[in-house]
Amino acid sequence: MIRLTSASGLIAVAAATALLTGAAQARDQIRIVGSSTVFPFSTAVAEQFGKTTSFKTPVVESTGSGGGLKLFCAGVGVEHPDITNASRRIKSSEVKTCAKNGVTDIVEVKIGFDGIVLGNSKSGQQVTLSKEQVFRALAKQVPVDGKLVDNPYTTWKDIDASLPAIKIEVLGPPPTSGTRDAFLELAMEGGAKKIKMLADMRKADKKKFKAVAHSIREDGAFIEAGENDNLIVQKLEANPNAFGIFGFSFLDQNSDKIQGARIDGTAPTFDNIADGKYGVSRSMYFYVKKAHVGVIPGIREYVGEFTADRAWGPDGYLADKGLIPLPQDMRMKVGDEAKSLANLSM
Repeated sequence: MIRLTSASGLIAVAAATALLTGAAQARDQIRIVGSSTVFPFSTAVAEQFGKTTSFKTPVVESTGSGGGLKLFCAGVGVEHPDITNASRRIKSSEVKTCAKNGVTDIVEVKIGFDGIVLGNSKSGQQVTLSKEQVFRALAKQVPVDGKLVDNPYTTWKDIDASLPAIKIEVLGPPPTSGTRDAFLELAMEGGAKKIKMLADMRKADKKKFKAVAHSIREDGAFIEAGENDNLIVQKLEANPNAFGIFGFSFLDQNSDKIQGARIDGTAPTFDNIADGKYGVSRSMYFYVKKAHVGVIPGIREYVGEFTADRAWGPDGYLADKGLIPLPQDMRMKVGDEAKSLANLSM
């Protein structure tokens, strides 16, 4: 609890309250930012919410997880978003930034799971890759003859004779994306750990290991394609030899155009992600600014719509869009905490 012992402190609180109260008059529509992966789910809920309640349809922007949290944590008031979507959990450093800017009460809602797919056009060759091969294809430096060297591989066949003799060209998300964060942690780190030299480095110096595992090559083999996953799909259709990195929901929605590579022998399917068999999967979240609840109309009700079984349940309309639901017991627990607006606990 924060105690205010000075008149100036009370005046500051009064001013902040007046500013936020003014938000109700200046903005009567929920503003949501954040992850491009969570965007289609959030948009579907927003549209349903607008159709079935007396509240206006929320405005949803795709800014990337990192970009959304930066906007969300910038402060309290009409000029700041009410909710941010994230395809990774909020970082402790971001919680501190929020607190520094007066955003002290945050509600965390885990909505389900998503797989990260390395996919290509259906007119291209479908491949099976190990995490080690993914790391060797995209890392800035790789071990060769016991030394770290600038990545020498130009084709997939250079990495392994069983892979196609096509140029390594991968379209991926920028550093602000939660998909990029999760890909680095799950695929790149996972692949680096399979190489003895790097596994030994991890035991001796975790910081150095992480720097190697998270450094993506900058010689043109990896191309930052922005936060628009639909644009990646279009580019893959135009170039059957290229691969793209995106969430399972985009594979699911574009299964007539693109296909996902098997990773360590497992295909990126709904069931494999739900069962934990697919090794490149992550949780997805949204975060609510509690200070805006009751001031910007409809926030509590929007949270209620998102966490209703008709939306995020196994037979809900979000599953039709590729959301992998939480197990029932977890879904009930998260739903209860969301409806009571329980504060985030790290």
